Amino acid sequence: MIDLNQLKGEAQKRKKENKKYFERLKNKKSREVDLAFAEQHEIVFAKTDCLTCANCCRGTGPLFTQRDIERLASRLKLKPGDFVERYLRIDEDNDYVLRSVPCPFLGDDNYCSVYEDRPKACREYPHTDHSPMLQILDITLKNTTICPAVYEIVERMKKYFPA
Repeated sequence: MIDLNQLKGEAQKRKKENKKYFERLKNKKSREVDLAFAEQHEIVFAKTDCLTCANCCRGTGPLFTQRDIERLASRLKLKPGDFVERYLRIDEDNDYVLRSVPCPFLGDDNYCSVYEDRPKACREYPHTDHSPMLQILDITLKNTTICPAVYEIVERMKKYFPA
């Protein structure tokens, strides 16, 4: 099992180093950075079982688009307004987010009870194969403290693609 406290500590220790690395990456060609991240993403996730962790579902919540709300409300046989009232709140950026974490759809077995209809943000998490990566480096830095795979991808990037 992954020691998530150790991960958070290691990620915090490397935060300045990673921030400097990301600043240097901004001088690289976006396409090259995207390809390097995508390659490391594939390597790391080929050997990663997210069901052993689910820290993303325990400690953070996704943004919900209107489409996400409609899709999940339909699945749960709720009106969109009732879904919002029951599960969501509006955050300081005026986005819909979960009222509380862990995610109410996360089971004790780390399976998502609405997996097929999960929000777009969950489908794309942890965004390490996003294009263009240079636009989301701040999110990636934050995610190193949440997701062991992101932490490993960033560490691999520093060796594979020195900035």
